[in-house]
Amino acid sequence: MKSVLGELFNFIGAVVRWIYGSIWRTIFQKPKFTFVEYLRGPKQSDDWFDQTGHTFVNRIIGFITLMLLILLSSLL
Repeated sequence: MKSVLGELFNFIGAVVRWIYGSIWRTIFQKPKFTFVEYLRGPKQSDDWFDQTGHTFVNRIIGFITLMLLILLSSLL
């Protein structure tokens, strides 16, 4: 069962990873991934991490990003 909060963290984390990855890969002239690949993992991969690990990492990054935004907004 997918929770709304988990999906929100997944989306926020994917956005952060996509922005960071796009900048990083542009600087070093590497092939870029699509946003959907950051959100759900690379297409056509049999690796366990590519299927479920990306959403886990996205949720952690999304949670940390949201907490940092709340902390920064409370300091202002």
